[in-house]
Amino acid sequence: MTSTPGSGAGRPVDLLVVGAGPAGVAAAMMAAGLRMRVTVVEADAIGSKVAAIGALENVPGGWTTGPELAAALAGDLDRHRGSGRLALVHGRATGVTAHGDRAEVTLADGRLLVGAAVVVATGVTMLTTDDVSWVEAAEGSRTAPLWRAAPERVAGREVAVLGADRPLGTWLRAHPSTTARFHVLHPASDGYKTEEVADDDRVRLHPVERAAIALLPGGAHRVTAFHRDGTGCRLDADVVLTNLGSRPAAPKGLAADADGYCPQEMQHPRVLVAGDLKGARMQRIAVAIGDGARAALTPYYGSLT
Repeated sequence: MTSTPGSGAGRPVDLLVVGAGPAGVAAAMMAAGLRMRVTVVEADAIGSKVAAIGALENVPGGWTTGPELAAALAGDLDRHRGSGRLALVHGRATGVTAHGDRAEVTLADGRLLVGAAVVVATGVTMLTTDDVSWVEAAEGSRTAPLWRAAPERVAGREVAVLGADRPLGTWLRAHPSTTARFHVLHPASDGYKTEEVADDDRVRLHPVERAAIALLPGGAHRVTAFHRDGTGCRLDADVVLTNLGSRPAAPKGLAADADGYCPQEMQHPRVLVAGDLKGARMQRIAVAIGDGARAALTPYYGSLT
């Protein structure tokens, strides 16, 4: 057993938290505020995933950009670290194991962290064109995620968006005055997600069977959309952005469903799952924050059996 900073003479801490995004930080804050001894494990910077989000629209507290929220999360952890009840360990968690009396987290460098329980809040990883079968991107075609796009990059331009995932609606609401034409190509499975953007005059929806992206001279792109009825159309886009959804970023040891998500009811009682990792419908920052705080209350009230 490896002692963690702040764990005290090699004793297991009360709660391990894997992931320092909105859900993980909320869990750590709740636990530390209840005088539990907490160790937070983060592979990158605190709030690194939200820091890459260009605009926020539905998060309490007045945060309007991802970097602002990430800085606030880091400040929250720093404040609780000052109490001596919270420690931050930099490392990549590769495995989670639960036993009758403890939970363990294994790091990539071989360290073993031990606690009475663990909250896993590692979230999701954004899909790229290499991860989906319906997009064919020619070599040299460069795409970036929509949620990182600055409004000045797309202003006044023809933009092809691959996929109709939820960040599209958030981005459009956050930048109501940005003028651009967004051609949203999406498979049938994304159809229900388009309702929140269908009334935006800037959006043109293109349900497709597949799409092909080719690079044109000068840096523009030719996008060919193939529809389910066998017809197709072409459009030239100044910018191509991906909005393809995400996949769970779960360490080994968690039980997963057919889609790779890790619902709480499938886990050992000492393994709590919070935020996006639990399921696709959890992917709202405000929801993740509340869910992380809730997860920390389970070991506090002793309901681990």
